[in-house]
Amino acid sequence: MLDQPHDNALDAGPHKRAPGTQRFCAASGAVKPVDEMIRFVVGPDGAAVPDLKRRLPGRGIWITATRQALRSAIARKAFARAFKRDVRLAPDLVETTERLIERAALDALAICHKAGKLAIGFANADAALARARVVALLNAAEAAPDGTRKLTAALQRRADAAGIAVIDAFTSAQLDLALGRSNVIHAALLAGPESETFLARTARLDYFRTGPEPGSPGVGKRHARNSAETGGRRRNMTKHGEKRENWDWNG
Repeated sequence: MLDQPHDNALDAGPHKRAPGTQRFCAASGAVKPVDEMIRFVVGPDGAAVPDLKRRLPGRGIWITATRQALRSAIARKAFARAFKRDVRLAPDLVETTERLIERAALDALAICHKAGKLAIGFANADAALARARVVALLNAAEAAPDGTRKLTAALQRRADAAGIAVIDAFTSAQLDLALGRSNVIHAALLAGPESETFLARTARLDYFRTGPEPGSPGVGKRHARNSAETGGRRRNMTKHGEKRENWDWNG
């Protein structure tokens, strides 16, 4: 018989964990790889703190890395039960956690820019889609349908279109801030290790916001929707048919 979630939820501290390490979700009791979870610790002020980098001192609990799971943990008082003490939960803990995950993705995008892995602007993105090794098309959330449609058409002319992610998870203001530019609406992401980190972190953000797709085994093995099927209207967070075993989204 499975123990109650809080009986096995606490870890022994921020130790290095071998690949494939699993933990109990403090909300549901489900056993999952730590790469599909978020660690939380209690800060000096008695408040729950998301430990995205898994480095904060003290014992921690693990919660499946989705909004739904975190809300469930809060509603079930899983923090107090696991830590066996009163734990202060900020009213915006879910939103704060999401912002941290979002910030990690945008920080990775900034690194892509510094590494020369971005073709920014409609014309540059269109040119990159015509000849470069592109792994993702970025459209600001408020991008005009006409520009998005034209770039999607250019993407779909490629033989490898099914393997290119289409991402509209960020606003133009967020892209501006991350890239140190103004009015960023479209960009093409070129292949490289920096780009893989960004795609992984963006997939993690999508997973937190939406949870796993029906029948999905989890974020680390999640398949993206084919960009040709979505017409660029929905977020594709990973390449079609690809399995990502290393979700080093903490940096």
